[in-house]
Amino acid sequence: MVDDHKRIGVLLTAVGGPASLDEVGPFLLDIRGGRPTSQELIDEFRERYRQIGGKSPLLEISQAQATTLERRLNGGDGPYRCRVGMRNWRPYIRDVLPELVEEGLGRLVILPLTPYYSRRSVGAYFAAVKDVLRTLAEPPDVAYVESWNTEPALAGMFASKIRAGLERLAAQGYRDPVVVFTAHSLPKKLMEEGDPYERELAETMDSVLHRLGPLRTRMAWQSAGRTGEAWLGPGLEEVLEELANTREEAVLVVPFGFISDHLEILYDVDLEAKEFAKDRGMHLERTDSPNTDVEFIEAMASAVRSVAPPPSGWTSPAAHPSHLKKLGILGLDAQEFRGPR
Repeated sequence: MVDDHKRIGVLLTAVGGPASLDEVGPFLLDIRGGRPTSQELIDEFRERYRQIGGKSPLLEISQAQATTLERRLNGGDGPYRCRVGMRNWRPYIRDVLPELVEEGLGRLVILPLTPYYSRRSVGAYFAAVKDVLRTLAEPPDVAYVESWNTEPALAGMFASKIRAGLERLAAQGYRDPVVVFTAHSLPKKLMEEGDPYERELAETMDSVLHRLGPLRTRMAWQSAGRTGEAWLGPGLEEVLEELANTREEAVLVVPFGFISDHLEILYDVDLEAKEFAKDRGMHLERTDSPNTDVEFIEAMASAVRSVAPPPSGWTSPAAHPSHLKKLGILGLDAQEFRGPR
């Protein structure tokens, strides 16, 4: 057994997503900070969610990641307790965090469900956590994982996904596709003010490509907001248009800015971008999302251990695949967490 004062809580944080079509309107209201949402926009997003199954799979996958991460860190009755808390939808950070603290923690780790820091995303998660901590009589010692984009296992995992995607394309007769890396666009002014988001993505992309042979690559940005300000570009559709104009036959899209299947993957890439490419005579394939991939979970575990190593006298389990399978971790990398192509 692990003493309470040695327990380490790990809170996995993200934006969240609606669990049904009825939740789309309230979710948009929350994510827009209470600003009214037009019925036209609500209907548009309801239709998008309807086309990917009537809900966001984000919470289910995030909870599977938390379960798998806890098993990876502990190996048995270890000190780590992993939970999921969302900023903009249920289960909210404000509800989960006090419950986690009540379990008796010597230390708390906040791990964003994105490896790349931006004050627009990760900074907002941390602010929500700090708001809750201020209400607690005895808050635990807290460690914030700001970025974990340089974890070797992260780049290794993306490289493996790319190899698998290239093999699928080769089996269909496409042997020299353009590999298009994508990430969520953000306003350019954030980068001009020193936000590291774009730089960290570039670091990870370079690390991934270092593990692969020569490839023809492009970087594209997706899912930009509908505001009057300038956002990072070029957009994915703009890049696909350029490739179609040069008679490319196939592209492999690598959404390395995202770590799980959700609307921006299952709709924006799998449906919208794929149809856009098809209309221009190109075949579009997407790499599998990280979800509960073993190598990806190891990257998460390493990020946690870097700020909250296990207590003295307790050894973290080895990362050998046979050991992970024995713990039931490999079994969680299942087809149900892989979206449609």
